[in-house]
Amino acid sequence: MQKTCSKAVIALGANLKLRGNGPRETLEQSIIAMRDSGLVIRSQSRFFSTPCFPAGAGPDYVNAAISVETDLTPDMVLGVLHDIEREFGRERSQRWGMRTLDLDLVSWDALVLPNQSEYDHWRNLPASAQIQQVPERLILPHPRLQDRAFVLVPMADVDPEWHHPVLDKTVLDMIADLPDEDVAAIVPL
Repeated sequence: MQKTCSKAVIALGANLKLRGNGPRETLEQSIIAMRDSGLVIRSQSRFFSTPCFPAGAGPDYVNAAISVETDLTPDMVLGVLHDIEREFGRERSQRWGMRTLDLDLVSWDALVLPNQSEYDHWRNLPASAQIQQVPERLILPHPRLQDRAFVLVPMADVDPEWHHPVLDKTVLDMIADLPDEDVAAIVPL
């Protein structure tokens, strides 16, 4: 029986130096680590300078995205990403804080996880609760994807026509829905 490969997009970000390397070098090394972990990298975005999120929380970020194919499950890929983050000094002490490396699984084909109801809960969570509550399991697509130019602009380099299974919009549609100043703040390096 032949294994089925799924297509996923991973968002990458960093804004702290690690072992003498700047954020861009850390992202480049993390892409190699993902490939060495068995993820098949199909495309890679440009690197972008992006304002820190939330504003004022630290130095600006370097962000990118990659498209991968894998026969692993989403939870297995998430485990690989968390292992790589730890390898690169990631400490999960503060939500939305500064970090040496952030790897987010943002889409997986047209999959909605764990189910539509729980996805809707996290997508519609008020901003004041988002910083305090963390899901106990993987939510796909990433529930904040449509709100974040720093994810969507790099994602447009690797999978611009990916179709959001809940919002019924492509990556390019979601970018068009964002404020112009948010998109303009994402600058290629």
